[in-house]
Amino acid sequence: MDDTGGVHLCTWKTNTVLGVLVMLHLVAHTDASGVSKTCDKGCFSGKCINGTCVCDHGWVGEQCQHCQGRFKLTDLSGSLTDGPVNYKYKTKCTWLIEGYPNAVLRLRFNHFATECSWDHMYVYDGDSIYAPLIAVFSGLVVPETRGNETVPEVVTTSGYALLHFFSDAAYNLTGFNIAYSINSCPNNCSGHGRCSTANLVSGRVYCECEEYWKGEACNIPYCRDNCGSPDHGYCDLTGEKLCVCNDSWQDCSLSVPSTEAFWMLPSIKPSAQSLGRASHQALVHSGLMWVVGGYSFNYSNYHMVLNYNLETSTWDVVPVTNGPLYRYGHSLALHQEEIYMFGGKLETGSANVTDELWVFNIPRRTWSLQKPAPPPPYALEGHTAHVVELVDGEPVLLIFFGYSPIYSYINKVQEYNIRSNSWQVVSTGGAVVQGGYGHSSVYHKASGCVFVHGGYKALSNNKYGLVDHMYRYHVHTRTWLILKESGLARYLHSAVLLSGTVLIFGGNTHNDTSLSNGAKCFSSDFLAYDIACDEWAVLPRPGLHQDINRFGHSAVVSNSSMYIFGGFSGLLLNDVLAYTPPSCQAFSDPALCAAAGPGLRCHWVQSGCVPWEAGPPDRVSSPAPTDEDCFRFSDCASCTSNTLGCQWCEDRKCISASSNCTVVSLHQCGLFYSSECVYAVFSVCVLQGQVCGEGWHHVGEACLRINSSRESYDNAQHYCKNLGGNIASLVTDKQVTFVLEELQKYQLEDKLSPWVGLRKINVSYWGWEDASPFTNSSLRWLPSEPSDSGFCAYMERAQVSGLKANPCTATTDGLICEKPSARPCKTPCALRTSCANCTSQAMECMWCGSTQRCVDSSAYVISFPYGQCLEWQTQDCAAQNCSGLRTCAECLERAECGWCGDPTNTGRGVCMEGSYRGPLKPANGRTGPRDRDRLRDRDMVLDQSLCSADRGYNWAYIQCPACQCNGHSRCVNGSVCEHCGNLTAGTHCQSCMAGYYGDSINGGKCNACKCNNHANVCHVNTGKCFCTTKGIKGDQCQLCDSENRYLGNPLRGTCYYNLLIDYQFTFSLLQEDDHHYTAINFMATPEQNLDMSINASNNFNLNITWSLSSTAGTISGEEMPIIARTNIKEHRDSFSCEKFNFRLHHNITFYVYVSNFSWPIKIQIAFSQHNSIMDLVQFFVTFFSCFLSLLLVAAVVWKIKQTCWASRRREVRLDVSVCVNACLRARIMRSVGGLALRHISCLMHLPHQRLKLIPTSHPSPLLLQRVG
Repeated sequence: MDDTGGVHLCTWKTNTVLGVLVMLHLVAHTDASGVSKTCDKGCFSGKCINGTCVCDHGWVGEQCQHCQGRFKLTDLSGSLTDGPVNYKYKTKCTWLIEGYPNAVLRLRFNHFATECSWDHMYVYDGDSIYAPLIAVFSGLVVPETRGNETVPEVVTTSGYALLHFFSDAAYNLTGFNIAYSINSCPNNCSGHGRCSTANLVSGRVYCECEEYWKGEACNIPYCRDNCGSPDHGYCDLTGEKLCVCNDSWQDCSLSVPSTEAFWMLPSIKPSAQSLGRASHQALVHSGLMWVVGGYSFNYSNYHMVLNYNLETSTWDVVPVTNGPLYRYGHSLALHQEEIYMFGGKLETGSANVTDELWVFNIPRRTWSLQKPAPPPPYALEGHTAHVVELVDGEPVLLIFFGYSPIYSYINKVQEYNIRSNSWQVVSTGGAVVQGGYGHSSVYHKASGCVFVHGGYKALSNNKYGLVDHMYRYHVHTRTWLILKESGLARYLHSAVLLSGTVLIFGGNTHNDTSLSNGAKCFSSDFLAYDIACDEWAVLPRPGLHQDINRFGHSAVVSNSSMYIFGGFSGLLLNDVLAYTPPSCQAFSDPALCAAAGPGLRCHWVQSGCVPWEAGPPDRVSSPAPTDEDCFRFSDCASCTSNTLGCQWCEDRKCISASSNCTVVSLHQCGLFYSSECVYAVFSVCVLQGQVCGEGWHHVGEACLRINSSRESYDNAQHYCKNLGGNIASLVTDKQVTFVLEELQKYQLEDKLSPWVGLRKINVSYWGWEDASPFTNSSLRWLPSEPSDSGFCAYMERAQVSGLKANPCTATTDGLICEKPSARPCKTPCALRTSCANCTSQAMECMWCGSTQRCVDSSAYVISFPYGQCLEWQTQDCAAQNCSGLRTCAECLERAECGWCGDPTNTGRGVCMEGSYRGPLKPANGRTGPRDRDRLRDRDMVLDQSLCSADRGYNWAYIQCPACQCNGHSRCVNGSVCEHCGNLTAGTHCQSCMAGYYGDSINGGKCNACKCNNHANVCHVNTGKCFCTTKGIKGDQCQLCDSENRYLGNPLRGTCYYNLLIDYQFTFSLLQEDDHHYTAINFMATPEQNLDMSINASNNFNLNITWSLSSTAGTISGEEMPIIARTNIKEHRDSFSCEKFNFRLHHNITFYVYVSNFSWPIKIQIAFSQHNSIMDLVQFFVTFFSCFLSLLLVAAVVWKIKQTCWASRRREVRLDVSVCVNACLRARIMRSVGGLALRHISCLMHLPHQRLKLIPTSHPSPLLLQRVG
């Protein structure tokens, strides 16, 4: 009892412990399973939910690491970034910073690195892209020094700032980090002052600067070292706080003259007129720097002509009426009292490149447009110009290189004769040079030479990029010489000539991203080229207190100093920089004078050092080059027209002159070249107006000509052939339409019935002269035509496209000729006016929607050097304005658009141009097909009535409304579509239900698929049915595939594959296009007993019927069932005469229906027929026919054999008798033995094969008796 109890107690305790352990395990497992999975890599801008990052609004990527959307920032200070890693391809991010009205908002670009000229950050002073644009950053923005004063800072004053970033699909760099603050001091007072409040009412702050620092940001030093007081000058604290230097000192630190160069920023009084600009041009006349044109962000306060007084450092606006349109990329040249301006891009108009030549008279300050004859050959931008005198003293304007939207990069020199008012292209000699855009050039009058450096050019292998070329053009001999390269490629830089030295400053130095890592868009490089020694030197960069990187600036020379104005560095600049080189007069020793430089060339004359002004020598002695240095010249002219010292060899190679080869000519092979082919494509094609020639019309791929003379058909054909064509074969709808329109014009004057190239080939067939068949589609015969007597066709009634037939010898009024067109040139990109037309050839042209312009892919960078294109496309053209975007998500992807949701709050709405505050409309109230071109000028005003909140509409600019059901459902839980109505489906009711098609987006309708009961679904957009029965085709399953042996009528029944008896057919439904098929039907019409077999790779249902009628696929023929089986893979059966009387009913047809199978599948089917009793008569007839035929063949073969044997025996005997006659003629026949030897010898001369045919028993004809 006790033992038993102990056992029970132990068992109970054990079970209890096990139960507790199980419970603990379950609890632990439950807890563990309830813990959310962690995200391995972390989430930067989102939350980790079950191991997956759920991104915050505006962020995408596996780790929510990339921006892609719109953001709104309202804190008084903060920062914005594209993400912690490199930004992604095709990024579009927009940030709106909202302050309070008219608050000053400062943006500080602490880090910025994007692909130069392709990926841009746009900054607007307002709440939309229609607000004033104030900055466009691209490339690598890095402080030049460690001081924070060179970090760019952008200021807005509207209380808003909108930043929009766009990147293309090529390179992605580290992106940016931008800090912002509202109502803060500029640049934190640069560390040289403290921030103070101006007054408590406005809350505005300002910098209180420390001693010797001034400026809004305390960033301008003044009176350094107390201006060298008292010897060098003194500090004037009463006015602008600057040094007043003694006469013998400049900058109060350098003596006058000085052996050192120095830079300075002239103290310029602020002027609203000196609006920042780039790609302008400037020149000096009478102590004034004249600035003409240039690109600006905003043309509302723009002045075409400004002048800057170099002595007083003051700006003045030149009021002009009836002058040229605003432009940039043009050229300027001074002749006497007149400024000549040629070409340029008309940015405020249609963005066309012009060939206008304007002359500005300085004393009268008036413009006049020249109308030369002939006109200039090329309209250009990015070129340079100089007025020079030819040998005969004739003044001419020379235009060097440039870019033409029609002819691409030009390597020509255009010459305008000022006195005769005429243009010509100069035929030049010497080296073959490459033309380009954005180069610089200077004219050295003493030598009559123009020096051209750099530019953006067409390179080999269809590539384009920056170059460091240096060319010299001799004005009098019109020849080119290739000089030493600088080694630092650039374009949109400046160049001036000072003391025998070409000074190059700034420019865009960024070539292809993969080749120029770290190269900046905006450079402050300072180079010097010695024209006497053909040598380059890199000069120290300006040591000024601010970052002066730039491109697109201008440079002029006055009083031995260089003045630089404006340009672009993300901001459009309006500052003036002054550079004064060392003075030759400061060198008092001949040795020091000769050694002056770099950046200066002096020479000792009598007792003083003076600037060198002589011309460069014809040949410069350079160190002997290597062969590799010369290999790059691929033509004789360039090989021998450079300063390296190369020679041209007979094997068409350019090598060093120190190497050995047979030289064609060292200096005389640089013949004049004048290739008229400017752009490769124009050498093998003709322009549109010259495709066909005079009197012809270019229609499609052919040229047509209509003549009204009365001729017979043969004479008409002869007439056309004399013109290089033939009588017209009107085989295309385009040709027919053109001819009909032309004939209707003639009907007003003379009625024409012209011959066409259509003839009767035989009794029932008519064909065109080009061997095309006559389809009777576009052109039709008139009633009762063609007549039997007619063999040639003419057009009788143009209104109905009517043809009549006539004898070919008859005459009729008129004829139509045709000839192939010359291959036309492709329409230049600049002449294509729509996105679809622009992008029709992949990667050939690029469409910019924000400017409504099409540009050549090779010229995108130079077409938008200042980021004018917000977004470009090479395919898949999007809607060209906001109203064409139908969803809120698409709408907010476009920086210029906002979404107006309707009062139903179901996701329906309208996309329209707008800002954060509401929709915008054009200020002038007009609309038109090219609205975007006008909107680009920011001429927009707010109009909240377009999306009135009072009427229940809601405006979305930063983020779409949560409910997006396309107007087909209300939402539950804020964003979940409750029930998609109107035959729609999808999480956002964005598509039609199965069996329906249409566009349900934004309230669109769905329609039922019309498939004639042969399909359950159709294409959701087009309604094209996916027919389920193989052999049925058509958009509505209304046709049988008759080309592939399918017969029937799907409108009344179905389609069948017509099987041949005694063949096996295999149907492989394996392709992706076959996955809709679930059925296939067959038919066969046998003549006697029939065996049938079918098998498939998948299960199927089988139905077999028969009918006395062969009306396949119709419901009128009565079909009687034979077999009905389901879910099988194979079946065999026989159909005999006992059940089906084939002899009595000749149209018995069997129908096989295979259905309910799954894709992919392979089906094999065969029908074979046979007889049960053999036909003996047919057997014996066949047997004896074959037997007699074999006997006949054998007899013929035997006869042929006998004939051959007889012929061969005769040939052998003839050979033996010939041999015997030869032996009998021998002189020595003395014994039988000797005769026998000769017999044997003679026989040995017989052919081997014939010798074997002599019978051994044949008596020898040579056994002759010996005569005593």
